[in-house]
Amino acid sequence: MATDRKRDSHESLIMRASLSLIALAAPLALAACGDPAPTYIDQAWVRLSPNKDTPSAGYFVAHGGDAATQLRGVLTDYALKVEMHESMDHDGMMMMQKIDSVDIPAKGKVAFAPGGKHLMIWGINDTAISRGKMTFTFLLANGDRLLVDAVIQKPGTPAPAPKEEPKAH
Repeated sequence: MATDRKRDSHESLIMRASLSLIALAAPLALAACGDPAPTYIDQAWVRLSPNKDTPSAGYFVAHGGDAATQLRGVLTDYALKVEMHESMDHDGMMMMQKIDSVDIPAKGKVAFAPGGKHLMIWGINDTAISRGKMTFTFLLANGDRLLVDAVIQKPGTPAPAPKEEPKAH
């Protein structure tokens, strides 16, 4: 009888240990089944042109999710027209060229920044200017449409400080 109690106690201990391991492993297993990381846009801002008849420029950072995609266009209700452009050095002379799409690599990032890729924005309306921000719709090749607010910087105002990336531990 004492042997049966020892065996039952031992089996009970093994069962409790097994259940503890399952309880600890469950969150890890569930995390692996989570939704894929999405592509997102942040740090969006617009440098307002000092001359209302010339285009303003827009900047942002596109962060790739788990799958690569392309930025195919940018729309807004707060301006007459938006185009993607890229500044490049051509035989020692800086030139600007319209671009139709931009690859966003999986888990990578693409910066639209002064001196490189940027948005050209014609005819920003007075409502957006007085609010100090405007909303853009970013059109991705995977069918996603990302709505992002961009802060409007008046001429002569310094660019917003770039956001620091979180550091891995």
